[in-house]
Amino acid sequence: MASRSMMSSSINQSAKSATATTRPANNGNVVKRLQSELMTLMTSPTPGLSTFPSATDLTKWNATVAGPSETPYANLTFKLTLSYPSNYPYAPPEVLFKTPVYHPNVDMSGRICLDILKPGGEGKEGAWSAVLNTSSVLLSIQSLLGEPNNASPLNGEAALLWDRDQAEYKKKVLARHQEPAEMEENGLTVGF
Repeated sequence: MASRSMMSSSINQSAKSATATTRPANNGNVVKRLQSELMTLMTSPTPGLSTFPSATDLTKWNATVAGPSETPYANLTFKLTLSYPSNYPYAPPEVLFKTPVYHPNVDMSGRICLDILKPGGEGKEGAWSAVLNTSSVLLSIQSLLGEPNNASPLNGEAALLWDRDQAEYKKKVLARHQEPAEMEENGLTVGF
């Protein structure tokens, strides 16, 4: 009986080492947190937002955000990627727009200037906190689309147009935007 128990223990240890070499080195707590967030997102979906992990790595997610109504982004769909660090939720995910977007707080590479996407805490400029989650990040990004922070633009031209000429701003938004299906037709990658 003792040898069966030792053999079982040996098999479990071998399985753990094999698993560790075939999947990315992720902190178990990060994976548990992301699994919990995914379950919450699936059981209580938020209208206009969807997200799902990549097929190969639970720390890489693809998301879709609908443009808020009564804004230049109304009826538009945006694809984003989220990449979670090994110390999540104590550090924010890296979030990028994959859909081209014309916005004061988004640069041409899809990087987003939003306080909650910067590390927070004592002596840091950001507002990230471990109580935030994927849903709150996506809701904040959706809100940012309709309410940019023109005091901290990544795209100065967009900030000026937002304040001075909404009709011209809307033209630029529509000229830059591509729906996800269009992006795939044009051979552009939309996720992980």
